[in-house]
Amino acid sequence: MSVATTALVLIVEDDRMIAESTGNYLESRGFEVDYAADGSEGLRLASENRYDAILMDGNLPRLDGLQVVRSLRTDARVSTPILMVTGRNTLEDKLEGLETGVDDYLTKPFAAQELEARLRAIIRRNRKEVASQVLHVADLSYDPMSMIVTRAGRRIDLSPVASKLLNILMRESPRVVSRKEIERELWGDDLPDSDSLRSHLYNLRKHIDKGFDRPLLHTVQSAGYRLADIDAPLSGAHQSAAVEA
Repeated sequence: MSVATTALVLIVEDDRMIAESTGNYLESRGFEVDYAADGSEGLRLASENRYDAILMDGNLPRLDGLQVVRSLRTDARVSTPILMVTGRNTLEDKLEGLETGVDDYLTKPFAAQELEARLRAIIRRNRKEVASQVLHVADLSYDPMSMIVTRAGRRIDLSPVASKLLNILMRESPRVVSRKEIERELWGDDLPDSDSLRSHLYNLRKHIDKGFDRPLLHTVQSAGYRLADIDAPLSGAHQSAAVEA
């Protein structure tokens, strides 16, 4: 089983051997990995960066795992899916973790294959990559399973890269998605030349917007790209930066 799109995972683990072996395995499976050796560093990295998932040890120096999760959910408002890896395996421990904001639990010792499977599952759920999830933005729809794209009932044929690009933008709509995020998810570390993404965006815009009453794909100056009805509100600091490409 290969990774369909690259995912960036933060491992928060104070045991260096566990962190290295887990990180090496995930990297061999196509993931990108960041590390934090204690709870405070994990909280800082998770608050400042956008990860696809966080692998959180339960017992950490400086701040324990649940304290980090609580701070991320309530203070930093970070919604990144979190897989808690811990030796605590009682029902009470699991319920406390789930109520705090943990998305899934894995008890030590664990098999690397199960860890990978659970990470993939919470990432898919967060990306809305489930079989029944057809994405909609205004009159544009995309079925990730069949890769069928329609707008106003008209079938649109896209290349595989354009389909992945559309999936990312529709999945995150109406959020502005940065160029870096898109490139990482499409190509991982094997980035093509600097004009490739621009070319793919141009072709995607031509297919989904040309011939329709109003455009849905917008360039947000110095921020990234956004797929949305122009009347939908922008989020956060990007509100004043939106311009049509």
